[in-house]
Amino acid sequence: MSIAEAGEFGLIGRIVPRLGTGESTLIGPGDDAAVIRAPDGRVVASTDVLVEGRHFRRDWCSPTDVGHRAAAANLADIAAMGAVPTALLLALCVPTGLDIAWAEGLADGLAAEAGLVGAAVVGGDTSSSPTLTIAVTALGDLCGAAPVRRDGARPGDILALAGRIGHAAAGLTVLSRGFRTPKLLVEAYRRPAVPYAAGPEAARLGATSMIDVSDGLLQDVGHIATASSVAIDVHSDAFDLPDQMRDAAKALGVDPYQWLLAGGDDHPLAATFPPSAALPPHWRPIGTVTSGEGVTVDRKPWTGGFGWDHFR
Repeated sequence: MSIAEAGEFGLIGRIVPRLGTGESTLIGPGDDAAVIRAPDGRVVASTDVLVEGRHFRRDWCSPTDVGHRAAAANLADIAAMGAVPTALLLALCVPTGLDIAWAEGLADGLAAEAGLVGAAVVGGDTSSSPTLTIAVTALGDLCGAAPVRRDGARPGDILALAGRIGHAAAGLTVLSRGFRTPKLLVEAYRRPAVPYAAGPEAARLGATSMIDVSDGLLQDVGHIATASSVAIDVHSDAFDLPDQMRDAAKALGVDPYQWLLAGGDDHPLAATFPPSAALPPHWRPIGTVTSGEGVTVDRKPWTGGFGWDHFR
């Protein structure tokens, strides 16, 4: 059945039962607006948009994969502020000929990813559009803590990373060359594995700044450097290079450090910490903060790409 055959309210009726409920949801889909519990008294909010052909391809990802990707892109931003995600809002613009089963799969992916952090999709809107577009807004709770911003890094701090990096970018390259393996890399592109709990944890550990690495490590760390008026040096020997990535890079003629340093879509969290901070093993030191400006690699300018730009 196409969405045109189901109609707007038929589409909504097929999607809403698949969305579940979250711990903070007081009123979910069905009213003019949702009501979300906000014990902290402050609400963290972020939004992202995914456009078919620009951010995903249906021949590369299942609808459930796209749902996971759309939710992860937003939930990671909430975690990067040191907050706990509580809810998602969805705006879905679809071609009328799209099979309604695709929208159901998308809802399943959104609900599953949100469920990893105890959140839920609590409302949204639908419209017809010649281009499949998915806009998601995420809400979160600081649980009494101060938000971790981008402008607090200080000379002497340590730059650390939680989560995998380079895998999704490698998977994108593999898919764009017409291949479907290595599975590790392709699946990393299709479904990010975001370290959501590391965000609030970093706040408790005394992080001075933090960011979701969505567009490339050097580019996103550069936002911290600019906001904090500091220089950041990334250490290339701090990164693990899995065999699958090394082999894929050799086969495709790509420098794997381009994936690691400038690739996006994995959504790890990068944060700066005072040198006295006792970091657990999943927070891996990867660089240092110094006086100055800009980002270097091994104390030298990086000559490769820095990351994704939506308008290039």
